[in-house]
Amino acid sequence: MVVKSKGLNSKTAKLPVLSKEAQNRSEQKAGTIRIRAVHKTFPQFDAPDIPVLVDINLEFRAGEFIALIGPSGCGKSTLLRLIAGLALPDQGSLNLDDKEIHGPGYERGLVFQDPTLFPWKTVYENIAFGLRARRVYQKEKNTIPEFFKLVGLEGFEKSYPHHLSGGMAQRAALARALVNKPKVLLLDEPLGALDAFTRMNMQDEILKIWEHRGMTTVMVTHDVDEAIYMADRIVVMSSRPAKIEQVIQVGIGRPRQRGDPDFLDLRAKILQILHFAGTKQELPYYL
Repeated sequence: MVVKSKGLNSKTAKLPVLSKEAQNRSEQKAGTIRIRAVHKTFPQFDAPDIPVLVDINLEFRAGEFIALIGPSGCGKSTLLRLIAGLALPDQGSLNLDDKEIHGPGYERGLVFQDPTLFPWKTVYENIAFGLRARRVYQKEKNTIPEFFKLVGLEGFEKSYPHHLSGGMAQRAALARALVNKPKVLLLDEPLGALDAFTRMNMQDEILKIWEHRGMTTVMVTHDVDEAIYMADRIVVMSSRPAKIEQVIQVGIGRPRQRGDPDFLDLRAKILQILHFAGTKQELPYYL
């Protein structure tokens, strides 16, 4: 069964009850993200500023898997960068638990569409980089093999990024984000550059890691099927300047089947919402 909540343009709607699985995850080390009245513009030289986000109000609870979806260029990645602390809002606030976000922090791990591995470092050194940057490598280096096993890269510790396939490189990037044991994992279209078969395999791998580690996960995607397959809730954003069109609770049990009638019904509804959100072009299967 599919349950949806109304848009959250001016105030945060009442959150749905968490499933038993999500409640169990929230008891593990995870964080709650609160976004209040956030506005963001991009300044231009000798031209009016470009409004990107307008009055964004959201709450992502500890242990949830959230998907952000909307027309290309609407501000999904900008919102993710604000949560990561790589940019600051013009107005409003973002909090991780009871602490306002003012910059990057190890408790928020970020994975980009491209793996962005250091080509001159081995896979081991890439994954260990965060621990070295925090000056806790000597204390926590014994945990690194756990993350190689978690992402299925055992035996590739001494390899270099150019030795890895696209999927393997993205696994290494994922391990690099996880090694700091973040409360929140941020995924900026991490599977967008992969072929369809590898992409589906990686979707399952990310879900296994999320279920195992228990961290709150926020993923930007253009793929409606991916959002339905992976997320507890889907945030549908309008075209720029982005507002929240709807927040949809995915009431389909796990593991999900892409051919399930409820799955197909929800996909059709989201495509319709995206069309009403201002997408003028014909919407392809993968958005």
